[in-house]
Amino acid sequence: MFDRLVLWLLPPLAIAVLISGLDDLTIDAIWAGAWLGRKVWPKENLFPPGARQLDSAPRQTIAILLPLWKEHEVAAQMLEHSLAAILYPDYHIFAGAYPNDPLTQGVIRSACRRFSNVHLALCPHDGPTSKADCLNWIYQHLALYEERENVHFDVVVTHDAEDLIHPEELRWINFYSARYDFLQTPVLALPTPIAAFTHGVYCDEFAEYHSRDMTVRALSGGFIPSAGVGAGYRRDALERLAESAANCIFEPDALTEDYENGLRLYRLGCTQAFIPLARCTGPADHSRNAPDASRQYRDFVATREYFPQTWRAALRQRTRWVTGIALQGWQRHGWKGRPGEMYWFWRDRKGLIGNPLALATNLILLYGLATALWTRATPMVWRLSAMTLALAVLRMIVRMGCASRVYGIAFALAVPFRAVYANALNSAAAVRAVYGYSLARMRRRSVPWLKTEHSYPSRAALLPQKRRLGEILVGSHYIDGETLDRALSTQPVGVRLGKYLVRMGQITGETLYEALSLQQGLPFDSLDPRDVPRRVARALPAQVSRDWRILPFRIAERTLFVATPDIPPPEIDNALRSFTSLEIRFHLVTPLEFEKLASALL
Repeated sequence: MFDRLVLWLLPPLAIAVLISGLDDLTIDAIWAGAWLGRKVWPKENLFPPGARQLDSAPRQTIAILLPLWKEHEVAAQMLEHSLAAILYPDYHIFAGAYPNDPLTQGVIRSACRRFSNVHLALCPHDGPTSKADCLNWIYQHLALYEERENVHFDVVVTHDAEDLIHPEELRWINFYSARYDFLQTPVLALPTPIAAFTHGVYCDEFAEYHSRDMTVRALSGGFIPSAGVGAGYRRDALERLAESAANCIFEPDALTEDYENGLRLYRLGCTQAFIPLARCTGPADHSRNAPDASRQYRDFVATREYFPQTWRAALRQRTRWVTGIALQGWQRHGWKGRPGEMYWFWRDRKGLIGNPLALATNLILLYGLATALWTRATPMVWRLSAMTLALAVLRMIVRMGCASRVYGIAFALAVPFRAVYANALNSAAAVRAVYGYSLARMRRRSVPWLKTEHSYPSRAALLPQKRRLGEILVGSHYIDGETLDRALSTQPVGVRLGKYLVRMGQITGETLYEALSLQQGLPFDSLDPRDVPRRVARALPAQVSRDWRILPFRIAERTLFVATPDIPPPEIDNALRSFTSLEIRFHLVTPLEFEKLASALL
């Protein structure tokens, strides 16, 4: 009886999966056609700008909006790294926080004291609310800042607390914003080991989606949805959004306000573009002794971040995405619009049915193989199964190619295994989204906001994007460009730039270490030996402290805080691991302060 039911269900399931596969094949064909016939398409949609184009573009003032709720553990790192890495000179960061989140407020206020282009935007009510609500209040603070300081921001960019902003991102946004009202830069997951299966799904999906689908959306006449991060808006486009929605730029009730804004701007007639996923070459060695061309990094100009790494966290995030994009989008906008708009509605919403059906089909296929049920299948079932299998293989080849381009061949070889896992994860998210949304509608309540927990990359992951020391000193107004050029032209071989500037009397030792702390992503402290307990200072063997020029000064929350006058080498973590099980956090101090600490405590 069960076998007959399976054979009866298989044809309609296979047809449904086949239709979805042919839909994907259409996108593949457009993508391949664009690649083969580049002269047919607008050049800027497929080709990245060159260095001369970026340098010659008129410079606009950019504001970065950063909504935060209980993000004190990652916000400090994000702000310090962004300020140290971003190459664009004319930008400000407006970080939003709530009155009942004093820890996050403290992090922002600390950054405001150190950097003149960081500003606290305090919401007038307690949190958490939705991300869109926080963004709306940040935007109001931006407008008040403009009135008070008599300045004007030409472009607004949105980011999250976990984002690793590429040093060139704002330069690219500045270039494209001369022609487009709304821009979306690529978003990629940071690489993780193959064993991190859940996070690997994000690596695969974003590599494919931001290589293929987002490019095809722009070429096929569809709207460009915002990804919420790395999204740039011209101010006149935001004003049009405000006028169309009673000054509500970001929709507070939408769980995916980013997707909503892309559609709203499209319907208002604003021009949109997806910046192509392309590599950018930049210097990796920030010292004067290594020429620019000798050591270089090549990385994609994209916002990088860590996504959820457990089933539960990923399910929570994906449920929010499905609810906001498919269910709320269906409720708010229906199935009306231009042909290109309608087609992408179908693409964005088909997962509601497509993912569970694909999972059911996979389970039935496995059952058929395990029980030799295929020997009783009709020729039609065989043909349908062969076609769906062929499309599935093609789908895997495309995704593996996209993943290989970003993460390498070895990582891409596991794509088929992660695809099965992703299908189960997306199916569970679709079922959970439909259940939660239906329950909220029956109770006449709004759908609750599902916040994703964030983490920030380690210092090792951040270092390739650090600016040169000289750029930081000039950008922070410690010295001017002429002084830097003069120092570089007379700098003796073997003498580091920072020490040479101190020797010239252009900066102090404290200034040098403040700049180094920005460059290296390490806090800079001033410590009094009387405030350091002797038992803490001797948490590591005295000889180890002398050999590595380090000194513990605080233990808190299973973390050993260590002072050092030197940039910690990569091998130091492993060297210290045999002496302590605590997590180690390095803080920079000047050589003079370190000698005082060592003399008093060792």
